[in-house]
Amino acid sequence: MSLRSLSPLDGRYVDQVKLLSAYFSEWALIKYRIYVEVEWLITMAERPEITHVRSFTADETEQLRSLVIDFDDEQAQQVKDIEKTTRHDVKAVEYYIKERIKDTSLEEISESVHFCCTSEDINNLAYALMLRDGIQQEWLPQAQTLVDAVADLAGNTADLPMMSHTHGQPATPSTVGKEMAVFVARWQRQYSQIEQAEYMGKFNGAVGNYNAHVVTYPDVPWEAVARHLIEDRIGLTFNPLTTQIEPHDYMAELFHMLMRFNTILLDFDRDMWSYISLGYFRQKVIKTEVGSSIMPHKVNPIDFENSEANVGVGNALLDHLASKLQASRQQRDLTDSSALRNIGAAIGHSLLAIQSSLRGVGRVEVDEESLKRNLDDAWEVLAEAIQMVMRKAGHNNPYEQMKALTRGQAITQETMEAFIRDLDLPDADKIRLLSLTPSAYIGLAAELVRHIES
Repeated sequence: MSLRSLSPLDGRYVDQVKLLSAYFSEWALIKYRIYVEVEWLITMAERPEITHVRSFTADETEQLRSLVIDFDDEQAQQVKDIEKTTRHDVKAVEYYIKERIKDTSLEEISESVHFCCTSEDINNLAYALMLRDGIQQEWLPQAQTLVDAVADLAGNTADLPMMSHTHGQPATPSTVGKEMAVFVARWQRQYSQIEQAEYMGKFNGAVGNYNAHVVTYPDVPWEAVARHLIEDRIGLTFNPLTTQIEPHDYMAELFHMLMRFNTILLDFDRDMWSYISLGYFRQKVIKTEVGSSIMPHKVNPIDFENSEANVGVGNALLDHLASKLQASRQQRDLTDSSALRNIGAAIGHSLLAIQSSLRGVGRVEVDEESLKRNLDDAWEVLAEAIQMVMRKAGHNNPYEQMKALTRGQAITQETMEAFIRDLDLPDADKIRLLSLTPSAYIGLAAELVRHIES
C-alpha cells in the first residue's frame, strides 16, 4: 500500500480488493489484449484459405500461448515502454508480440500479428473477458458468501418475533428471520441474472464491415471466422452488427444488474443500522478496537456504514458507465475508451461494500431480551387483529372503536384484555384473542422463510 495513493482502492483498502487487479488493472488489460492477438494468430493459422499464415506446430502454438501464461510485471513494463514511443497502447502490444517472436521460427509470420484488426477488435474482446472473469471469479463468489450468511441468519431466527416499523412507528410484528429472508430472496433474483449475464464481442474491422478482410481474401467467410474466434475459441457471444465499437449495451445491462444488487445491499445496510440502534442486534466487542476517540463506551455499526458509502460510490460509477458507454458519435469516438478504464473502480467499490456488510453480519448477535421487551410494551399492535375479528362478527365501526382506544395511547395488557372481554364475540374468537400476545402475533412469518433458496 502506498500512503500517496489517490484512490482508497489502491491505498487504504488495497488488501481487500487486490485480487481484482488480475482482471481490471492496466496489467490485466495488456495481458488480455495479448491473449486476443495470440488467439487470432492461431485462428488464422488453422484456416487453409488464409494463405499468408501457415499452420503452426504444437510447439509454436505453445510458444505463442506462453506469452499469456508467463506474462508478468516485467513483460507488462516492456509493453508500456514501447507505448512511450508509439503513444498507442494497442499498437504497443502488436510491436511487443513481434519482438517476442523475433529470432524464432515464428518470425516469418510477424506481419500477421494484428492482421485486419482495428484496435477496437482487440479492446472490446479484452474488456469483455476482463468483465466476465472478474465478475465470475471474484465478485459473484463474494456476493454469494454474503447472501449465504444472511440466509443462515434468516434460518436461525425464522420464528424469533420482532416489532416491525412502518413510517418509523411500531407496526404489526414479524420475525427477524422473515425480514432477513426478504433481502435474501431479492438478492438471489439479482444474483441469478448476473450469473447468466451475456458478454458480447465483435471482430469486424475499422467500421464493422470487414472492408480490408474482403479486399484481401474475397472468398473467406469472414463472419464465420469472427464468430468462431469469439464464441468457440474465446468463449464470448458474437455480435454480428456493430460500428467500429461493440456498442456496450450488454455492459449497460450488466452494470444495471450490479446496481440493483448493490441497492438492495444499501437497503439491508440501513435496516441493520436501524436494528442495531433499536437494540434488536448487539455488536460483538473486539477488545482491541476503539469506537470513539473520546467516548470509550462506543461500539459503532461502522461496517454497515462503510458498506453504504461504498455502494454509493460504486453505483455512481456504474450508473455513469451504463449511460455513457451506450452512446458514441457516428462510427465511434474515444470517450468510451477513457470511461472503460473506470470499470475496475466501480466493481472494486461494489466488492468493498459486500465485504464490509459481510463483516458486519459476522459481528452482530440477536438480542432476544430486547426484542421481547420491545414487544411486551406494544399491546396496541393487536388492534389490527381485534378489529378484523370484530368485522367478521358484524360489529359496527370496529376500526373507529380500536382507533379511539389505541391511537396515541399507552395500552397495557390489562387494557386490551378488558376491551376484548366486553366484546360480543363467539367464544372461540374471544378465547383466541385473549390468548394473543404481541410476540405471538406473527402470522405466517416463520413459515415464509422457506421461500428462500437453500
